[in-house]
Amino acid sequence: MLTFFKDLWSYPFLVNAVLAAVLASIAAGLTGSLVVVRRSTYLAGAVSHSILAGLGLARLLQRRFGFDGLTPMMGAVLVAVGVALLAARLTARGKHRADTVLSAIWTGGMALGVSFVAATPGYQDDLMSYLFGSILLVSGPDLAWMAAMDVLILGVMAVCYNRFLAIAFNEELARLRGVNTAVYEVVYHVVTALTVVLLVRVAGIVLAIALLTLPAAAAGLLTRRLDRMMAAAVAIGVGVSLLGLAVSYGPGWPPGATIVEIAVLVYLAAAYLAKKRGGN
Repeated sequence: MLTFFKDLWSYPFLVNAVLAAVLASIAAGLTGSLVVVRRSTYLAGAVSHSILAGLGLARLLQRRFGFDGLTPMMGAVLVAVGVALLAARLTARGKHRADTVLSAIWTGGMALGVSFVAATPGYQDDLMSYLFGSILLVSGPDLAWMAAMDVLILGVMAVCYNRFLAIAFNEELARLRGVNTAVYEVVYHVVTALTVVLLVRVAGIVLAIALLTLPAAAAGLLTRRLDRMMAAAVAIGVGVSLLGLAVSYGPGWPPGATIVEIAVLVYLAAAYLAKKRGGN
């Protein structure tokens, strides 16, 4: 850990990694709290795994057809938003079973992604880094994009917080009171999708769900108010991300995996404290 803090002032890529961890934790804390409260983790999983299709398609177009207008991250955003809109449309008011729709999206997106990667000439090492994260490779433009996503998510949460709160705890009552729940469902799905894309840059497709939900789940064990839960989730996310970076740096461990492992330990500790508090 001491090596990490010593090198932090000498290597810009470590500064970028720290900034990326903080930016990702802000988005994850806000959106993840809603995901946990609404018990819609499966939505986040479907989005994160379908992102591989967008990444693979963008790289296929670049390498085989010389189309450079669509970068892998742009492809990821487009597919994530498309998946979110599709899921919101198909599951609106119980038209289709949510678990069936999301299972089809989850597996179909991964299958398409694997096919696109296989059809792309050359070894796709950069695409494979998206599976498990590459926080140490975050660049300045990546940080600018992450900051823009954070501003957008903060703005949406500020404007829609009361509606999200009503829908999360009693959607039927919110509808009876005149809230256009269908619109806010779409907004919620899109915000979740954008947050997942942001987290993929840090923890990868495989581990993004954990970084989205574990800090929020731990915060939910410590407080019952949604606003306090969001604030606590952001703080926990920042803490575990920075600690994971510091712990993994010296031995050369994968930072994304180390961050998630620490998040699991924090969640278990929060569960233990909640149990002790309840027992007293």
